[in-house]
Amino acid sequence: MSNLLQVYKNKEDSNTNITVRKTYLLGVDELYIEPGYNVRDIDPVHVEEFRDAYIAGENVPPLTVQVTEQGVKVIDGHHRWHGAKLAQEAGHEIRLECKDFVGNEAERIAFMVTSSQGRPLEPLERAAAYQRLKNQGWEPAEIAKKVKRSPSDIDQHLALLAAGDELIGMVKRNEVAATTAVALSREHGTKAGTIAAQGLAKAKASGKKKLTRTAAMPQFSATRARRLLELLQKAEYVQSEDVNCLYINDSVAFEVVAILEEYRSFIPAGASQPSTIAESHYEKNMLLPNAGNAVWPAEVNQLCSQLLDGKELSSEMVQKVKTEINRKLLEKTSVEDIQLIVSEMVVSMEAQA
Repeated sequence: MSNLLQVYKNKEDSNTNITVRKTYLLGVDELYIEPGYNVRDIDPVHVEEFRDAYIAGENVPPLTVQVTEQGVKVIDGHHRWHGAKLAQEAGHEIRLECKDFVGNEAERIAFMVTSSQGRPLEPLERAAAYQRLKNQGWEPAEIAKKVKRSPSDIDQHLALLAAGDELIGMVKRNEVAATTAVALSREHGTKAGTIAAQGLAKAKASGKKKLTRTAAMPQFSATRARRLLELLQKAEYVQSEDVNCLYINDSVAFEVVAILEEYRSFIPAGASQPSTIAESHYEKNMLLPNAGNAVWPAEVNQLCSQLLDGKELSSEMVQKVKTEINRKLLEKTSVEDIQLIVSEMVVSMEAQA
């Protein structure tokens, strides 16, 4: 039976361009591991798999090494080295097949990332490796080309490292996906960790172990959003010294306010959100139905009549009062609280009249 050595010896006769790339056999203790150098965290289970492979005499790929002043440093094959160490401690004589790495430090890091012999990188491990390459002076486009990934993948992983300690900890504990953590960070900034923690608490309360993207970043109904635009397309913007208004047809006013309230109740607690009329009982910026011919629900008209009995307010102010009553009713505010809020609002209006 022939083998590659015979083919190599007879290469002139066999019309082949076969060449030799040498590997070397070294004792386990002739190699050393630089703490923190490996882009992968050591997985004990993976180490034990290599230990068993060495003990069984199975074929294990060679380690890639670099000769330094301290000795022979492992570049790729940290799990294999640890596995061989365990096999040696179990009483087996182990010699490791090694080959030289040729290249600079950045290329060594990229080689560890792309090595087909190592276990798949976790998102945070990959992110840290990309950061090390960036610290070596490589641009994201260069990193992408070298590790055979897209530029967006590089940006996504680098953004993960900037997501904050709380989110990074959740990713480490597999409580939230890395992509969700990045999305939350981009959406909520410094509040992202708090919002994620609140979402995770709700998820665990319902028996789940992980915060999903759908739960972390629910999307408001696109149908309702389109409907709001349809309703507002004919709104008229009016600006004056006292008030800036969108005047809308009275036939759509109730539905517009209802959709806005749906959205306000939809926004997660702690998330940044636009200011609402609720922040003040009398705002200069209002969304009003057409003041000339407004049709309000009977309950709104009834409360307004009771609260404005004996008051002399302009039609514009009356519309503002009805808008506030309508909004509070949608919020399920009690009638007693509405009466208090609107009374204070009317006092403010009268003082400015």
